[in-house]
Amino acid sequence: MRSVTYSMSVSLDGYIVGPDGGFDWTTPDEDVFRFWIDEIREVGVHLLGRRLYETMLYWETADQDPSLDDSMREWTALWKPLPKVVFSTTLSAVQGNARLASSGLAEEIERLRAEPGEGDIAIGGATLAAEAAAAGLIDEYRAMVYPVLLGGGIPFFPRRERRVDLELVETRTFSSKVVYLRHRVTR
Repeated sequence: MRSVTYSMSVSLDGYIVGPDGGFDWTTPDEDVFRFWIDEIREVGVHLLGRRLYETMLYWETADQDPSLDDSMREWTALWKPLPKVVFSTTLSAVQGNARLASSGLAEEIERLRAEPGEGDIAIGGATLAAEAAAAGLIDEYRAMVYPVLLGGGIPFFPRRERRVDLELVETRTFSSKVVYLRHRVTR
């Protein structure tokens, strides 16, 4: 069965964006960007909320930018064909290899798990991940922890009064002092 993963950059105090909505502190160095490229290779379908979808739209046409370096071109070549499912109540259409969700999150994940296919079902966006976590649908949490304290913003982890036991399965420290933590939900 395909795993559902939630992977994003996060501040040391647990936020994916700061109180002002900014996330400029997440700009990856070359090693971290290479890691993201390797991780996206393992994804079979990406589930996104509207805000993350709109942020990632850049990559749908980035290959037309002559200033892109080789690693960014590689990322674009992987991202563009990747199937994406966008959850939004305000969008009426999406671009690229994306479709609007036709049902709720739990139903979409159940359908995707039942379909033949390889690669993880990746969730992007804290709001969508919080819904998946509340329903017990996340199999792995993957946090790229940046050495910065934001003091507020949108939290990486949902604020639910429900205990979830995790097992550390991988860790890596980059030269930029960013730390990757991969935890599997124990069931």
